[in-house]
Amino acid sequence: MVASEEIRSEQPRASVLSIASIVASMACVGIGNGMMFAYVPFLLAKGDSPPWVAGAAVTALAFGGLAGCVVAGPMIRRVGHARAFSCSMALVLLSAFLIALGFHPLLWVFARGVYGAAGNINFIISLSWLNHASANSWRGKAMSVFYMVYVIAIGAGAWLFGQIPADGNLAPLLTIFFTTMAILPIGLTRLPNPPPPAKVSVDVPMVWRNSPVAFVGVLAAGGLSMAVQGFTPIYAAANSVSQGDVALLMLVMQFGLIFIQYPMGVLSDRIDRRIVLILVCLLIAAAAVVALSVSFANLVLLMLVFAVFAGAVETVYSIANAHANDRTAPADFVPLASTLLMCWSIAATIIPLSITLLTPVFGPKTFIYAAMGTALAYAAFVAVRLKFRETVPPHLRENFEMKSAQMPNAGAMVEGDPVAGDIRQL
Repeated sequence: MVASEEIRSEQPRASVLSIASIVASMACVGIGNGMMFAYVPFLLAKGDSPPWVAGAAVTALAFGGLAGCVVAGPMIRRVGHARAFSCSMALVLLSAFLIALGFHPLLWVFARGVYGAAGNINFIISLSWLNHASANSWRGKAMSVFYMVYVIAIGAGAWLFGQIPADGNLAPLLTIFFTTMAILPIGLTRLPNPPPPAKVSVDVPMVWRNSPVAFVGVLAAGGLSMAVQGFTPIYAAANSVSQGDVALLMLVMQFGLIFIQYPMGVLSDRIDRRIVLILVCLLIAAAAVVALSVSFANLVLLMLVFAVFAGAVETVYSIANAHANDRTAPADFVPLASTLLMCWSIAATIIPLSITLLTPVFGPKTFIYAAMGTALAYAAFVAVRLKFRETVPPHLRENFEMKSAQMPNAGAMVEGDPVAGDIRQL
């Protein structure tokens, strides 16, 4: 902490208003992201492409995110945060441009891979910068605002897709517009660049040794998040749901983050987090059972079910992350965050790929069965681990923070950020 404060004192002190440029930029990115999350699956499911292409686009998105984890640190170290952010925005523009060229399924799959890489690079840059710029006294609030603004922006982008023609290339063109707008606040900000990172630090044995429950939980969260968020619009479009209703479904799902994650997070601060993880997994399984039985004729009920489904899935990551922090020494915060993000990205690639391969055999509901099976398997693992380790006393735990599994805490992905891990001390 002393070292981080010394580094911070060498640069101008940022105010709450000064970090608005980072939040505003990522809000614009979120709108474009939400629009493409709805547009690409809808068009792929409605088009003449083979059934596996839509799932391949989800897998490519996750695999691109994994690649982004690998290249972000060296990129930032080479050119700095501001220039690296512009480069990642250029990748988003390139991805949207390729999609705007017309309906070419394989090209779209490649474009989603490019976007996945850009997305993780964006978050590693923005969260690292945000952590560095904010003061200890309000960093927790800044991070909460950042996450909530981005989640709402994703929902707003999905809703906006429902208000425009699906045919043609207006959606990718609007994504290009919002991404271009995202460059302006960062380009004009007076925030100083954080120090360049030394290296990316990943330590799987340390994370497993500290908390097997958190390690496996983040793996489960990666697969669950990409399964539910990625395949739901494909499932809806394949069942002849209209463009507007698919967009509304995507919007409603984002609000499950607030109404499920927050009360479960508060509960996890009061009782053993592992018990809460089991409860959340059972909630995922219950939502999956209802989702399998409710028809699209009752669309309002189905939207509510998927909001619970998505909210519970997002909660697994947040509580597993908090559980890992409870059991990790401050000196290991950076490798912890790095390792968890890499694990999330690996699982977010493998499980969607498995769903894509199995969907032709088991049908469009495969992703629901996969999510239910993953949740129940993880609940069983946590139940077994309860016998082997004592509960961390409440006064030694970290306060729960709302996070989205779609954007794991990448702020500490690059070692050398002097305050990347300080947020847990608030």
